[in-house]
Formats: sequence, structure tokens, C-alpha cells
Amino acid sequence: MKMAAIAAGFSAFAMAAGLTSLPAQAAEAVKIGMITTLSGPAGYLGQDIRDGFNLAIEEGKLGGVPVEILVEDDGLKPGNGRQIADRFLTDEGIKLFTGIVFSNVAGATVPEIVDAGAIFVSPNAGPSEFAGKGCHPNYFVLSWLTDTMQGSAGQNASDLGYKKAFVLAPNYQAGKDAITGFKRYFKGDIAGEIYTRLDQTDFAAEMAQIRAAEPDVVFQFQPGGLGIAFLRQYQQAGLLGTIPMVISEPSMDHAILKAVGDAAEGLNVSGAWNTDLDNDTNREFVAKFEQAYERTPTMYAAQGYDTALAIASALKHTDGNVEDTEGFRQALLKTDFETTRGDFHFGPNQHPVQDWYAMQVVRGEDGELKLETRKKLLEQHGDPFAADCSY
Repeated sequence: MKMAAIAAGFSAFAMAAGLTSLPAQAAEAVKIGMITTLSGPAGYLGQDIRDGFNLAIEEGKLGGVPVEILVEDDGLKPGNGRQIADRFLTDEGIKLFTGIVFSNVAGATVPEIVDAGAIFVSPNAGPSEFAGKGCHPNYFVLSWLTDTMQGSAGQNASDLGYKKAFVLAPNYQAGKDAITGFKRYFKGDIAGEIYTRLDQTDFAAEMAQIRAAEPDVVFQFQPGGLGIAFLRQYQQAGLLGTIPMVISEPSMDHAILKAVGDAAEGLNVSGAWNTDLDNDTNREFVAKFEQAYERTPTMYAAQGYDTALAIASALKHTDGNVEDTEGFRQALLKTDFETTRGDFHFGPNQHPVQDWYAMQVVRGEDGELKLETRKKLLEQHGDPFAADCSY
């Protein structure tokens, strides 16, 4: 199925666009096009993906192959993403892409890339449309399917014994996937369901509806700056101490935790990665990231790093030949690399099969808040759309 047919259903969101790039390496370097969100309230997501990806580059090489990374800001605007992809494909002859943060940008951009015969390896966006019947052999996801990420929160809420949930998320594809995923795994009742604007920062009306519904738990998916605004207003409305919140890591990453401070203490969180996961790759990544950038990495940085490791492995197996698309695909599918998340492999739709964890915001011995991994929620878990994928 042509992915371009799916892209028409995605809406554009107008925000400023920008441009950044890394210095070129040798003339024979493999060009990698990174289209990501670097500006606006959600800009730190793309910045961390970029920085995590760059951290895996050693002396200008990935897998021993010289690379040139061309980075451009989509400004969270699908039209920008598609225009950048067109220019990279036509003017630069790029055959290998990564970087997209948001599903609405992916919806407009990924079909343009893969239908042109290039490969896209996603470090974050994982819309359900591209996981089932709309899958494509040139499309890989290194992060997670939105449905499954939020499904881990539903599983966590059920494990914690909650029976009546109020759910809300932005009104775009990832938000719809988020609520669908939560409800897929939550075994209780839904007391209310709201879809907010993707650029919304005032949630007073939603707070009133939550209070009136009297749920015993709230699930919200508000990534980046939206999550910071929501949590602060939740606390100001006096709800934080009366109605618990169960969320997934995009709503409580390490940057959000630092921004909201004490308001986050005690929150139950779920995700596929944390700074304290006990494996060699993760320990090395966290130490290198903190030394290089003097900040705690988020899940987006870890996903950027993992994406670079995957691409490095494929480049090594193919001696840097990205023109042989099938050969590069097969090299990626070997999953001959260790991720920061530990055990990982691609499912039949080239989306992750991996473990999911329950975490909680707690105060450490030093008095600082941290995200602590408590237990494994789901083991080597795929997604519900893989069976519908066929090439």
C-alpha cells in the first residue's frame, strides 16, 4: 500500500521553522537527512534526539563509515517537513532519513520519503497508521508505537488498582492513539474523555471537567511544554493531592521533571527507558551524555542514540552502501546492536518488541527528585497492529 494515500488525512499546525546543520565530512560521506522539531515549546524534544544521535558518531563516522548529518527544523509544521524531505531527496540525493518527533509531521513526510525509494528510521514518532495495513518495507521505528507507549500507562493504572479514569490528550493522531492505547490495557471504566488543542496552554476548562467527573485517576498525554503547563495547572487547581495521575514517559520525561519540581513527586509513570536501566549501553550513554551536554538525558536523547547505533550497524554491514535499499533493510533487520533499553528486536512490521517498565517520581538520598524504575510491566511486548502488516 502506498503510504502517500494515508498522508492526506493529517492536519498541519503552523509554527515557526528554522535551520541547522552539522559540518560536512569527507566528500564520500553518507548523507543522512534529519528532519526534526527544534523550535517552539516542544523544541527540546528534537534537540535531544539530535544530541543523542550525534553522541554516537565517532570521529565523523557511524559503523566506521564517514557520515554527513543534514539537520533541519520542521517547526512542528507538516508542510515544512514535506518540503524539507523534497529538497533533501531532489537536491541532496539523500537515501537515509531520521529525526521526526511528531506524528502529524510524520504523516505528511514519511510517505514522501519511502515512496521515493529512501529509508526512514524513526527515533520517536510512531503513528498507528504506519504499523498495520499502512506499513512499508522502507519504514523502521526505533522508539515505540504511540498506542503501545500509552498502553503501558493503562496497564500500570490497572496494576495499581484504579477503577475509574478520566483521559485527555491533544487532538492529533498521536493523541488519539494515546487514548486508544490507554483504554486497550486499562481494565476499569472511563469517566470522561477530552481532546485538547496541540498548542493549548490553558487547561482551566479541563480541570473543571475532571473535578466534576470525580474519577479515581487521571491519564493525560501532553508531551513537552504542554505537559509542563498541564501539571502546573493541575497542582494549582488543587487536584494533585486529591486525584492521582498515571502517565507515560512523554508526559514526565527528565526535562519536564526538572521544570515542574515538587509538583511531580509521587507520580506514577511508565515507559521503555530510564536513566537507571541496568545495562552497559545505557550506563555508557548516560555518562557520555551528561559529560558532553551537562544535563540529564531524556527518553528522546536515548532514542536518538539508539537510532544512530542501529544505522551504524547497518552501515557497517553494507560498507556504507545505502543505494542498495534491500541490502540496507536486511542489515537493519539483523538488529546487530545493543540499545539503551536492553533486549530489543523488530517485529514483523519493523516496530519494536521490547520491555516496558513502571516508574515513579521519588526523592533520592540527595533530596533531589528522580524517576525511579520500580518493576517490569510488560516483557518483550510488540504492538496490536503487526499482524495486519504485509509487504
